[in-house]
Amino acid sequence: MKPTRQAKLYQLIPAFCASIIDIAVTIMHQAPEYWAGNLAKANEGNPIGSVMMKNHVSGIFVISGLWLVLIGLLGYHLPRKWSRIFLLFAVIAHSYGASTWISPQYGFWWAMTLIAFNTVVYILIDESNKSSSALLPANKIHQVRDAEKEYVS
Repeated sequence: MKPTRQAKLYQLIPAFCASIIDIAVTIMHQAPEYWAGNLAKANEGNPIGSVMMKNHVSGIFVISGLWLVLIGLLGYHLPRKWSRIFLLFAVIAHSYGASTWISPQYGFWWAMTLIAFNTVVYILIDESNKSSSALLPANKIHQVRDAEKEYVS
């Protein structure tokens, strides 16, 4: 069954949440010297983000905005299986990225709490987006399909 527009939009939430948390933590923990214009003080593990940040103070905002747009476009338009893989990758990658800031600053358990939160959000939304036919026994699925065929004819 093809996912609805609402389901496709809903499935973007975990990747957006994980990304925004990672971006926010990255921004919050830049050295004051960086914000004062010393671009050599940029601290970012992603090589693309690092290059952007070392070229302009607004680099983190530009690359983050582009990345969020890309998450939305790919997550929405890829076929369901590839969308789920891509969005799960984004959740895992940003959970890791944020944890590299959170663990040294706030402790191991805060990083684990973030990872658990992102995992739960992804699973709950993914399960809620599964087709309702997956919850029906096989004989009921055939009855529904037969009824749809009769209705269309």
